[in-house]
Amino acid sequence: MSNVTDKQTILVVDDVPDNIDVLTGILGKEYRIKAAINGAKALKVAFNSPPDIILLDIMMPGMDGFEVCQRLKADPRTKNIPVVFVTAKGEVVNETHGFELGAVDYITKPVSPPIVLARVHAQLALYDQNRALEVKVKKRTAELNETRREIIKRLGRAAEFKDNETGMHVIRMSHYSYIIAKAIGMDDEEADLLLNAAPMHDIGKIGIPDNVLLKPGKLDADEWSLMKKHPKFGANIIGEHEEGGLLDMARVVALTHHEKWNGQGYPNGLKGEEIPLVGRIVAVADVFDALTTERPYKDAWPNDKAVNLLKEESGKHFDPMLVDAFIDKWSDILAIKEKFAETSALTIAEMHHLGAQSV
Repeated sequence: MSNVTDKQTILVVDDVPDNIDVLTGILGKEYRIKAAINGAKALKVAFNSPPDIILLDIMMPGMDGFEVCQRLKADPRTKNIPVVFVTAKGEVVNETHGFELGAVDYITKPVSPPIVLARVHAQLALYDQNRALEVKVKKRTAELNETRREIIKRLGRAAEFKDNETGMHVIRMSHYSYIIAKAIGMDDEEADLLLNAAPMHDIGKIGIPDNVLLKPGKLDADEWSLMKKHPKFGANIIGEHEEGGLLDMARVVALTHHEKWNGQGYPNGLKGEEIPLVGRIVAVADVFDALTTERPYKDAWPNDKAVNLLKEESGKHFDPMLVDAFIDKWSDILAIKEKFAETSALTIAEMHHLGAQSV
């Protein structure tokens, strides 16, 4: 026989103690019984320690069973718990209304022990199946999301390998973006999305010819015009996603990270808060890392020179609030810069492993 702690819990709600005693006598050998003599107490018990099923009287003074059910189904802690209404024979009850509120069954009083046991067994078995299925769905969804994040990271690295030998840029600027996001109060979920979306910011460079992308000197007018198309190329590669989430944010970042606070950026000349917040954040992170990294067309800038440029461009290229947040978190920025410093000693396989561990 199972221990008491292994038993499933039934909450019996009835304003008549004798009715609670009857149901306890029928179900008490197989289940752990909790009881409440009114709707308010029932909600308190259910919210504090959710049971596996609720047997709920309808006709109670004050808050009736329908209202209790409605409140249970409106709360995320209890919305999935099966509710079985218990009603006296001869009472006029709108069964349709009960089912619309989310009840799964009705039992008529005076109750028949075999019927009560059978109904409770059936509903608990179905509830267990639904919970098991929910766990599987959550696990599979997590696996799919992880696969999606990994694909996004790899595509971002693919673009970066075209003009950065080690590809560490996408790792650093992603972490810089995360630090800025958290500094301005972005919640954990959104900041984590940005951490994983930021590596896609330059995916559109895949569409830029190498003779332009890797040119060691200044681009001419035609070359610069072509280079300025890479945000739209990136947005087209990622595509539009109505469900939002990671891919939608990645598209926004790719399209808007070269817009400027004063409206002089590209590709659409957005100004100020017209530019999505994630695009404004990535702009700061991306420019700082680009300035402090050696590129085919320039040497790496010292940190102080790069920070001075951010300050000079605050209110012009960059959102002033984000520049301030970046500087306020300077010690965190330096830690990321050191942790993921450029090094020719890393093999491609080692870089892949490092990116998977960190981004």
